[in-house]
Amino acid sequence: MSVIYNIKFSVDYAKTFLKWLVLAVIVGVTGGVVGSLFHICVDYATEYRNENVWLIYLLPLGGLIITAIYRVFKNKGKLDTNRVLEAATEEEKVPLVMAPLIFVSTVITHLLGGSAGREGAALQLGGSIGYNIGSLFRLNKNDTHTLIMSGMSAVFSALFGTPVTAAIFAIEVLRVGVMHYAALVPCVISAATAFYVADIFGIAPVRFECTPINITGIDIATKIIIIAIMCALVSILFCLTIKACEHYSERFIKNNYLRTFVGAEIIVLLTVILKTTDYNGAGMDIISSAIAGNAVPFAFLLKILFTAITITAGFRGGEIVPSFFIGSTFGCFIGGILGVDSGFTAAVGFVAVFCGVVNCPVASLILALEVFGSDNILIFALVSAISYMMSGYFGLYKSQKILYSKLCDEKIDISTK
Repeated sequence: MSVIYNIKFSVDYAKTFLKWLVLAVIVGVTGGVVGSLFHICVDYATEYRNENVWLIYLLPLGGLIITAIYRVFKNKGKLDTNRVLEAATEEEKVPLVMAPLIFVSTVITHLLGGSAGREGAALQLGGSIGYNIGSLFRLNKNDTHTLIMSGMSAVFSALFGTPVTAAIFAIEVLRVGVMHYAALVPCVISAATAFYVADIFGIAPVRFECTPINITGIDIATKIIIIAIMCALVSILFCLTIKACEHYSERFIKNNYLRTFVGAEIIVLLTVILKTTDYNGAGMDIISSAIAGNAVPFAFLLKILFTAITITAGFRGGEIVPSFFIGSTFGCFIGGILGVDSGFTAAVGFVAVFCGVVNCPVASLILALEVFGSDNILIFALVSAISYMMSGYFGLYKSQKILYSKLCDEKIDISTK
């Protein structure tokens, strides 16, 4: 009897594995192709904007176009990253129209100089792909949830070239304190597949050189801890600024078109006053400069302001790449003050602020390993843990749940602030 049971048990595992292998590869290829095309379009838009700085004056027009496009589909409900996160854990639908909407609107945002990233597009594109493939194959609710996470992993992996981070992030970001390990196999397979598809398209992964440092001394270890705590506070400031801008803009400017126009005009005005386009777009070149040890003091504050206004005005893209900008420039700045290698502390800030805004310490550590290498794994583990704890219950995503306390072994089940 036990032999028959064991055979049946093994067959069930094999069938489940094969099911996820096939579905994850389909999602990975689809997400990899879509993510690669999106990456190419955003890069082209950024390059074209840098060569034609006058395009910033068209930002208000671009904002109005984005608002009008989304208004056409208002009957579909709120089409944002929070919708995808809810769909991955609840009985929420992700309409297929979300994919082309976020694709087009994010390219417009980058082309005309809005301060935004691209991970919001990655999660929405991936979530839409995963959900609709699940619907196509008539999967049950739980399997559809898993496929949504796989889609998120795939497009994130294609865009950033960090497949392991992508897989773990998609699992970890939904419910802080509980990870959906049943989704690990499909998410890893989807992310790996998308990574190789992106490589075929010639998409270079995000990688930076990072000089190793020794923290065996009390002095340097103390400074790293101080920087990690300060990065957590910066992450809180970033989240609070976005939510304050959203609250007051909706309170004082009821009309969506007017809110978009005013926000875009403020971005244009700030760009003209500062006489630089450093804070427009994603700012990957500024991140590279900071990790090389060069950053303008208080650049992180200006990026927080630019990004908060951009997102509040209704432009699309996401806040994670801006968090890389904010973290790396702050880390570079504070490292110089504390007498630690500025390039290395920029890398620390890159990881710590990301961790603080998304509440994903494991994904943050893996991100550090994929982007900066393993030489400083202990330091990155330390700063990820500290930033996670000290950033409190703040976060970028309203639909993210904190299931367990950051201070003790206690279930709390609250939404991020």
